[in-house]
Amino acid sequence: MTELAPIDAKTCVVRGTAQHHGRHLSVTPQTTAARHLHYGRIVLHPDDPLLTFNTEGRETALICLEGTAEVNGYRLERYDALYLPRDTQVTVQAKAIDCDLAEVAAPVEKKYPVQYIRFDEVQDDPALHFHAGGPGSERDLNILIGKNVEAGRIMAGVTFSKPGNWTSWPPHEHAGMLEEAYLYIHMHPNWGLQLVYNNPNEPELVAVVHEGDVVLMPQGYHPNVSAPGGSINFLWMMAAIREGEDRQFGVVNVQPDYASGGSGLEASHK
Repeated sequence: MTELAPIDAKTCVVRGTAQHHGRHLSVTPQTTAARHLHYGRIVLHPDDPLLTFNTEGRETALICLEGTAEVNGYRLERYDALYLPRDTQVTVQAKAIDCDLAEVAAPVEKKYPVQYIRFDEVQDDPALHFHAGGPGSERDLNILIGKNVEAGRIMAGVTFSKPGNWTSWPPHEHAGMLEEAYLYIHMHPNWGLQLVYNNPNEPELVAVVHEGDVVLMPQGYHPNVSAPGGSINFLWMMAAIREGEDRQFGVVNVQPDYASGGSGLEASHK
């Protein structure tokens, strides 16, 4: 197994990723602790010219965070997603209002089919949309790119906490199978704390996080908590270490102190 990247704020925390107009990649293996994961943002106005790019050797999901966009003939509204194969020419245009898309990608050998995911259909599927956690850690979890999508490495979804709650609780890790990153969304002016650690008594990373920030988890447990009165909301994105074989949501190692109650992700196994 390849040695895991260290937990280090310099390579695991990326600030203000929504500040760029057009298409901008903020997370790549060349610039961060990511091994396979790529993350970017596409922010367009309706009067902008058609944006075009090629996915090259990376399978790619575009997830609409705000507004309305047309991508390769598909209309994306808030939390809708489009999975695009490697070596695909992509066209993006904002429709009527500004659009803000997250781009999640990873290199793959195989070419998987185009797949369109509507958020309202995810909400109707109890294996893709469910509440996890109990008092102090309750959150609404939505799997946008999971077992509902044929893909090689990437998975993604959105999580919304109850005000003041912890999420990713009980603390868990899955570095042997999946690397992960959180993009914090719809939090302004609220803020939260993100921890990433192997030793809970001496956490390697404790970061204050705001809207548009990204924290990578190349290894370690990774719970977070919102400031009182506000929610911590995030787009989570994962890349499997081994294409296909490791692409499994909810297969985690819970921190031993909390393992007796399960992971809280069991509903995804339906």
